[in-house]
Amino acid sequence: MQALPIFINITHRRCVVIGGGDVAARKVTMLLKANAAVVLYSPELCHELSDLVNAEKITHISANFEPSQLEGACLVIAATDDEAVNTAVSVAAKALNIPVNVVDSPALCTFTMASIVERSPIVIAISSEGNAPVLARYIRTKIETMLPAGYGRIAEIAGEFRDKVKAKFATTQQRRIFWEGVLQGPIVERILSGQDEAARRALDNLLSDKADPKHHGEVYLVGGGPGDPDLLTFRALRLMQQCDVCVYDKLVSPEVMELVRRDAELIYVGKSRDQHTLPQEEINELLARLALEGKRVLRLKGGDPFIFGRGGEEIETLMQRGVPFQVVPGITAANGVSSYAGIPLTHRDYAQACLFITGHLKEGVVDLDWVAMSRPRQTVVIYMGLVGMEKICEQLIAHGVSPDMPAAVVQQGTTQKQRVVVATLKDLAGKVKEAKIKAPCLTIIGEVVQLREHLNWFEPGDN
Repeated sequence: MQALPIFINITHRRCVVIGGGDVAARKVTMLLKANAAVVLYSPELCHELSDLVNAEKITHISANFEPSQLEGACLVIAATDDEAVNTAVSVAAKALNIPVNVVDSPALCTFTMASIVERSPIVIAISSEGNAPVLARYIRTKIETMLPAGYGRIAEIAGEFRDKVKAKFATTQQRRIFWEGVLQGPIVERILSGQDEAARRALDNLLSDKADPKHHGEVYLVGGGPGDPDLLTFRALRLMQQCDVCVYDKLVSPEVMELVRRDAELIYVGKSRDQHTLPQEEINELLARLALEGKRVLRLKGGDPFIFGRGGEEIETLMQRGVPFQVVPGITAANGVSSYAGIPLTHRDYAQACLFITGHLKEGVVDLDWVAMSRPRQTVVIYMGLVGMEKICEQLIAHGVSPDMPAAVVQQGTTQKQRVVVATLKDLAGKVKEAKIKAPCLTIIGEVVQLREHLNWFEPGDN
C-alpha cells in the first residue's frame, strides 16, 4: 500500500474547504455527513453551498486564500479551479502538518477522499490512491448492490447487545461463535425486513437462561417477477442465494432459477390447468414443516406472491404454526409484461383505470364479472385466460364492448422468447390459435393496446 486507510473522527472539529463551486459542494456534503464543523473560504458560492450557508450548516467567509485561514483545522480540502491556489493551499497545510486533499491532484495530497459505501455505522471506503477515481466509484456501485441498507441497523442493534453478550460469554471465542450464529440466522432477516423490535426480542431470548436451544427456520415468500432476472429486487436475490430449500412454481423462469443458491434443495410444486403437483393445502403444510425443521425456505413464485399467487393462503398457515416469514414483493406479470410489450396500462387519453382478472376461478370455470370488465376507459388484464379466451371475448362483446376493441396476448413476456399477438376483440381468439400461443401468457384488452405500434421497444423474437 502507498497509503494507510484510516478513519478520522472529525465530529464538531474545524475542517477548512477552499473553493465555492460544485466540486467543493460535493466535498462539503461528505464532511457534513461526518458532522464536521465546516469553514469555507471563497469569494463566490454555487447555489448548493449558498443553501447550506443560509441553513447555517456551514460557515462561509468571502475571501481569497490566505495561509492563516488553515490555523486550527484538523484537515483541509482545496477545491478551486485555480492550480496556483490549490498548490498554495497544499504547501501551507503541509507546513502546518495538517492533512490536505487537493481535488484531482494526487501529488499535492497527503490524504485522498475515498469512494464511500455508507451503511452507518458501517462505512466502507474504496480508494485507488488517486489513480482511477472513476474505477473506485464503479466498484462502490457493485458493493452497493450487494449490501442491503439495513446493515447499518444490524450494527446498531449489535452494539446495543455488546455488554449483554460479554456478560453471557466469558471468552472472545464464545462471543465470536454467538455473533456468527446470529448473523447467519433469522434475527438478521428480521432487521433487514424492518422488524427491529422483533429482532431485539429474539436476541433477548437467545441470551436468557430460558432460551430454547432448538433452531427454527424461516420462510421467504418471494416474488420472482415475470421472467427477466434483471427485474428481481435486491432483497429477492439475497434471499435466493442463502436459502436451504427452494419451493418453486411453474411460472418461475429458468433464468431466475439459475440465481438460486447452487446447493439448495429444489422442490417443484408447479401447477397447470387440471394438473397440480401438490394441492395448495399440502404446499402450505410443506412450507411450515420445512421451516420447523430449522431450514431457510424460499417460496419462489412467478410475478408477485399476493397477486393471484395464493401467498395469502400460505402465510395464513405459517402464522397458525408460529413460523417466522417475510414477504418480498415481485413485479407482477401485468406490470412487467405490458411494459416489455410497449403497452402502458393507463394513459390519460385512453384509460383511467386498470382491472386485474384471473381467467378461471377456484373451480376452474370462466364465470367473471362481465359488467365490471365491460366499462369504458379502462384496461382489462387477464391472467391465465388462454383456455377460456373465446368465451371471454364473446361475453365482453355481448356486454357492450366494441368488437373492434384493441387487444393483445403476450407469451413469455419480458424474456427472449416473448411473442405478442395484437388483434381486435372479435378476432383475438382465432389469431391466438393460429399463432399457437401457449402458456404462460397474459391478455390485455383496451384502447391502450393501439399504443404498441409507437411504443414497442422490446423485440426479442418473432411477433
